[in-house]
Amino acid sequence: MAITVAAVSANFTRDLDQNYDLIAELVAEARGRGVQFLVLPEAAIGGYLSSLGNHGDTIKNTTRSLPPAISLDGPEIRRLQELVGDLVVCIGFCELADDGATRYNAAVCLDGSRIYGSYRKVHQPLGENMSYSAGDVYEAFDTPVGRVGMQICYDKAFPEAARSLALDGAEIIVSMSAWPAARTATAENLQDDRWTYRFNLFDVSRALDNQVFWLASNQAGTFGSLRYVGNAKVVDPGGNILATTLLDSGMAVAEIDVEGTFAAMRGGMYHLRDRRPDAYRTGEFEARSTRLEVEEELAHA
Repeated sequence: MAITVAAVSANFTRDLDQNYDLIAELVAEARGRGVQFLVLPEAAIGGYLSSLGNHGDTIKNTTRSLPPAISLDGPEIRRLQELVGDLVVCIGFCELADDGATRYNAAVCLDGSRIYGSYRKVHQPLGENMSYSAGDVYEAFDTPVGRVGMQICYDKAFPEAARSLALDGAEIIVSMSAWPAARTATAENLQDDRWTYRFNLFDVSRALDNQVFWLASNQAGTFGSLRYVGNAKVVDPGGNILATTLLDSGMAVAEIDVEGTFAAMRGGMYHLRDRRPDAYRTGEFEARSTRLEVEEELAHA
């Protein structure tokens, strides 16, 4: 059975009322286009950090405002549910843990009556750990549109993250981002920027690696010192981009048939089935920073 899905590229800030107004507009557009599953960006409720690194929005840096911390059972999520109704939506926000102090870069999948799953970002880039604690698990979950797995931004750079979700049965992997252009030697045309290239390459690779549908949302425009690259997209299990916003704000909309595509795509070469875990090295490895360290180790072997 075919369903219509959409991934959003849009700009979200610290102004919660403005964010909810924008979400309402996007939900209305999605309904008008027959969308059943809508993916909004990382930090769509309350915005992302205004800068990365030790000069960014950190708990220790009181001159900058952190994203508002929200509880999963709080009024902000209930307000979101009232807006989305029967539409299944994935969205990023800053989650406040039950201890009332710990903050996570998080995401939730819900509709107007139910929360289907939530996720806390595992991989943290460029000092993000000074603003958020890290999550530690990848789990897929069932929804009315299929079995879904979620990840956030930098997670897409780690094949193990998507593979963990695929092995847990995810048919659709959602990747929500606040992915900026390169901080140095930024391309004049952001579509040619090296960080835009990586963003797009990761999306296509992770979809093809795992033969899953991949929905990538992203922030657009600017916030603080960050200039986002947009490029929200829908990718099929063969790594084909079905729809994209490129640099613009907007909605990448595509009709997908999960069962039919999987039957065709996985009927021959099925990557998950053909894995050879017995041949893969697992566990923790210490990075060797120089050839000298390796040579010294070999000399004493």
